[in-house]
Amino acid sequence: MSETKAEGLSDLRAEIDRIDRDMHALLMQRGEIIDRLIAVKARQGGGSAFRPGREADMMREIASRHHGRLPLDTVESIWRVIISTFTYVQSNYSVHADLSGGDAAMRDSARFHFGFTVPLVGHATPEGVIAAVAGSQRPDGGGDLGMIRAGFHAEDDRWWERLAAADAPKIIARLPFVERPGHPAGTPVFIISNPLAEAAATDVALFSARGTTAPDASGWRALGCEILGQSEGDGFSLLLSVPGDRTVERLKNLPGGGALETISWIGSHAERFALSPDQ
Repeated sequence: MSETKAEGLSDLRAEIDRIDRDMHALLMQRGEIIDRLIAVKARQGGGSAFRPGREADMMREIASRHHGRLPLDTVESIWRVIISTFTYVQSNYSVHADLSGGDAAMRDSARFHFGFTVPLVGHATPEGVIAAVAGSQRPDGGGDLGMIRAGFHAEDDRWWERLAAADAPKIIARLPFVERPGHPAGTPVFIISNPLAEAAATDVALFSARGTTAPDASGWRALGCEILGQSEGDGFSLLLSVPGDRTVERLKNLPGGGALETISWIGSHAERFALSPDQ
């Protein structure tokens, strides 16, 4: 008979308590690094606290290595709250959400991805979100974020055209980073911010395109182009999602692209990460 003492509930609970203390200590250590990061940025002249490319890379790594009983939904939510909260500590910001398609889904998405520390401001239209973000820009490169449903709805009135000017807000992310059935915050949303000078994710590019007639876009999908939104009132307007290496010139050279009279870059985001069947 083994002389090793059998593991009991008190031993397991003590182990859980130790892990909880370690996690809290690590979070506090992370906060101390943020203090040093703020000091370094101040010496270098500031800059945006948002790093959408880095965030996407970190989420891919977390999703790829995750295993075990703990649901990935929980891990993703914890990670998003940590990142968003520490970004808020570094440079205070609010999230402006378009509630025109319903309050519940957008609030669920906002709280899943940004937590409860970051202030949430609701707006009746995408245009209201864009205007609020545009008016929030600060000299240090900081400012607010906006959330708009990723697509077109009849009440939206071509919101993407309001991102076309060079100094207008731009799309910097598409959430959720990890797409899967049953996601607790699965409504696809674009995140917009005032233009970032660096750290953007450029896997997928977004364009606003206008013309007097609808182009023949039947072969575009095979070339990696997707029409996310279109409106035919007062001319023809498209919201295009294309591979990141596509330029205005390459879009005009698409079959039917000659019908597009103006094409404007309105942002980019990381490639959506899909789980493998065994995850």
